Amino acid sequence: LLDKKSIHTVKMQRENFLQQKAQSLTKDMQSYYVFVSSWMTKMESILSKEQRMNKFAEDLSNRCNVFIQGFLYAYSLSTIIKTTMNLYMSMQKPMTKTSVKALCRLVELLKAIEHMFYRRSMVVADSVTHITQHLQYQALHSISVAKKRVISDKKYSEQRLDVLSALVLAENTLNGPSTKQRRLIVSLALSVGTQMKTFKDEELIPLQLVLKKLDLISELTERVRAQCDCCFLYWHRAVFPIYLDDVYENAVDSARLHYMFSALRDCVPAMMHARHLESYEVLLECYDKEIMEVLNEHLLDKLCKEIEKDLRLSVHTHLKLDDRNPFRVGMKDLAHFFFLNPIRFFNRFIDIKAYVTHYLDKTFYNLTTVALHDWATYSEMRNLATQRYGLSMTEAHLPSQTLEQGLDVLEIMRNIHVFVSRYLYNLNNQVNFTYQFLRKKFYIFSQFMYDEHIKSRLIKDIRFFREVKDQNDHKYPFERADKFNRGIRKLGITPDGQSYLDQFRQLISQIGNAMGYVRMIRSGGLHCCSSAIRFVPDLEDIVNFEELVKEEGLSEETQKAARQLDSVLSDLTRNFAEGTEYFKMLVDVFAPEFRSPKNMHLRNFYIIVPPLTLNFVEHSISCKEKLNKKNKSGAAFTDDGFAMGVAYILKLLDQYQEFDSLHWFQSVREKYVKEIRAVAKQQNVQSTNQDEKLLQTMNLTHKRLEVCLQEFELLYFSLSSARIFFRADKTAAEENQEKKEKEESVKASNGDLSNPTPADPVVK
Repeated sequence: LLDKKSIHTVKMQRENFLQQKAQSLTKDMQSYYVFVSSWMTKMESILSKEQRMNKFAEDLSNRCNVFIQGFLYAYSLSTIIKTTMNLYMSMQKPMTKTSVKALCRLVELLKAIEHMFYRRSMVVADSVTHITQHLQYQALHSISVAKKRVISDKKYSEQRLDVLSALVLAENTLNGPSTKQRRLIVSLALSVGTQMKTFKDEELIPLQLVLKKLDLISELTERVRAQCDCCFLYWHRAVFPIYLDDVYENAVDSARLHYMFSALRDCVPAMMHARHLESYEVLLECYDKEIMEVLNEHLLDKLCKEIEKDLRLSVHTHLKLDDRNPFRVGMKDLAHFFFLNPIRFFNRFIDIKAYVTHYLDKTFYNLTTVALHDWATYSEMRNLATQRYGLSMTEAHLPSQTLEQGLDVLEIMRNIHVFVSRYLYNLNNQVNFTYQFLRKKFYIFSQFMYDEHIKSRLIKDIRFFREVKDQNDHKYPFERADKFNRGIRKLGITPDGQSYLDQFRQLISQIGNAMGYVRMIRSGGLHCCSSAIRFVPDLEDIVNFEELVKEEGLSEETQKAARQLDSVLSDLTRNFAEGTEYFKMLVDVFAPEFRSPKNMHLRNFYIIVPPLTLNFVEHSISCKEKLNKKNKSGAAFTDDGFAMGVAYILKLLDQYQEFDSLHWFQSVREKYVKEIRAVAKQQNVQSTNQDEKLLQTMNLTHKRLEVCLQEFELLYFSLSSARIFFRADKTAAEENQEKKEKEESVKASNGDLSNPTPADPVVK
């Protein structure tokens, strides 16, 4: 038994040794990092070369030395790691972070050696066979020389005969496979055979070295596996969180994670022999859960948050939320984690790339559903994640229809980009909203047209045009429309200076904007449908997958999947090929009322279009001029709603022919061209008189006339385009005849002339 002084001395010695070991640990790690890296390079180089037949023995010796060197590195690393960790534990001293990082690096190097042997195991196994034979040959050669020396000595004695017999036994044993028993017999035989100075000193040492090599090479795989076994980490797994923090901070070296998890897997076989629990599976489950929780907390979750933060800051760089200068805040290229192969641990593969991708997909989807107006931001973040980190993100396919409580039209108008990009909305429902809006506006429209002052003036204009059209080449006079536009201001103006015609123009623009809105949403819906159905080869001939699967006698799950596919294809086809023409629907629902005898006052509408266009052109020029002013209130560069509204109302009243008979735009063009030529002629005359002020006035007049003519041309083109939507080429009578012929052809094709065809959809 040791006294207290001796115990204290031993304790102080252990503490001093531990302190020295901690100080030298980082240096040892750096040295072994160089040694092992150099060894792996040399190992790869030697095993990759083809063996030269003329230098076969030399190549075998080189391979043997490299294999043994790898084993010795593994032995040294294992000793350092176990000694240091166990010493810290027995002394109950906390390890510094530097020591933990160094020890974990040594563990990685240890597993790297094992992985190197495993990765080239086929070549190693083949080489070991030849190396073993070569070493046996060298040993036999040395024994043969000694045996000849014993035989040549004529002094026979009983002891010398025993030595000779031992050498013969060693020779016979070496002539065969290098099993453990044979090597033991050789060792015992040589312990006798080396007596009586049978071998010279310069012969005995090489022989002993060859036999040691033979022992090691013969059991190379088992010995490497034993030295690289890291099951002791189970008792030191407290270092794992610190290790993961270090890996996260040094993302460039992230591939070393494979080595550490390989070391952690070494703990499993030992745990399977546990007897203190009812089942060792409980212990394995706890170990698995603990490691995964630490991995999630110290690496995966931190990585997810950092990637999300980086994407957000990159998308919102205009807000300058954070200092992102890499020279001041440093830089971590986290993309290295996404190039890792999945890490095997227990019965799972830890795919870091898939984990982060799933987190981002889930986060972006949930946040988009909460705030739909942010969809563009998250879409940009998805694209950035793909470009910067190579993540294959999933598009967030939001529901294609809202609930039946209704829809805020203004909200959709403000976020039309969300609507068009994200939804396959039920447009029948939206047309109902448009119908309700148009019904209110048309009531105001009818009241205006029924006003006595307006109605009487329009009747006079119609009568006037009929009287003068022959003398005026069937063109409605520009002066008459201009007189109407100016004269209506005598009926009164609003506090903000608008006449009744201004308000009527605004009403028509609002009606046209509603129609444009319907068309815009319809186009968006068709665009979304076409994108979804582009993979269907033939919309006219879609096979029934469920029937085909049943015919082949496939499983119930496959039949269910085929049924789902048929349902999806049916929905897509119906949405894409839906024959409802919403403009036609909105024409059909109002046209009978507009054309009825009780609304005869609406028949005068076509004659008010010329003064309306004059009013619109003045308004449009005024809005465009405000774009160049400091106060841009009311500024605009387009208002095609007016053209759409005029085209729609003319269709409702079936007055395209009446309006065309005015040849209004030809009249306007001729008027402005005539005035422009007259001003140009005066400019030529005044340029010789050199009257600067008068010439400047004429230039301004010339420019104003050109601007007015250009605005009328633009309005003419917009109106012509809008008329195409409402089939302006056909009158109401021609459309009715076409409809009747179509119904008859449908009846004939069905073979049932007695049953009427279903009526067109009616907007409720």
